[in-house]
Amino acid sequence: MFMKGSGRHAGLQTVNWSRCVGVLCLSTVSPLMGWPLSAWGQASKDPTISLQVSGLDATEPWTFGLRILFMLTMLTLAPALLMLVTSFTRVVIVLGLLRQALGTMHAPPNQVMIGLALFLTLFIMMPVWEQIRAEALDPFLGNQVTQEVAIQRAIEPIREFMLKQVREKDLGLFMSMGKIPDPQSAKDVPLHVLVPAFVTSELRTAFQIGFLIYVPFLVIDMIVASTLMSMGMMMLPPVMISLPFKLILFVLADGWFLVVGSLMNSFR
Repeated sequence: MFMKGSGRHAGLQTVNWSRCVGVLCLSTVSPLMGWPLSAWGQASKDPTISLQVSGLDATEPWTFGLRILFMLTMLTLAPALLMLVTSFTRVVIVLGLLRQALGTMHAPPNQVMIGLALFLTLFIMMPVWEQIRAEALDPFLGNQVTQEVAIQRAIEPIREFMLKQVREKDLGLFMSMGKIPDPQSAKDVPLHVLVPAFVTSELRTAFQIGFLIYVPFLVIDMIVASTLMSMGMMMLPPVMISLPFKLILFVLADGWFLVVGSLMNSFR
């Protein structure tokens, strides 16, 4: 009993001594640094967070909330919209089919393929971005036009780019499904009709390019498979033998130069 009690007293004395040392240190350092001792009491209070939004009119609180909701929705859908209305769809599909045709499962990795597709898209769409900056962004930042006019001017270059790449057959399909009368000019084509027609055309073009890429590698696979079968090596996978020949053919033909060059020329 005496031992237990002494242990408790020792623990209490240790805590008290540690508190005393802390108080002495604060009382010594604070005057030297010019800090008032009352500041330590204020700092020990629980922190509080306050949020204020200025510039709101009390008569239209719901309108401001709907605007914020609309902006957040647009920011969420912005990556998907940029992928669908630019050259990214065609580029990334062709690069993916190229990797499958080579037979390399994870080389190049997905990060490299997506990064290359993004930078190729940036390069291909650079004239469109420059036109948007000159006609919409700079006048809006200079308070020369309103927000609605700037958005309308920014849509026009993207619309022209999509109209150059879309097929009339795909455009007519969505026009007939939407029961929209034939437009008198390109400006009369609704944007909600042009975007899916453009994506459908891009998918078709990408698979056409992918088929042409597949043909030489498919010939190599057939030659290797028939050679192994004639030699009686049934258990040896033809992919293991054909992969080095595919890589040699792709390197000797400067395949990346041809594929990237063909992709960029297909948008002219």
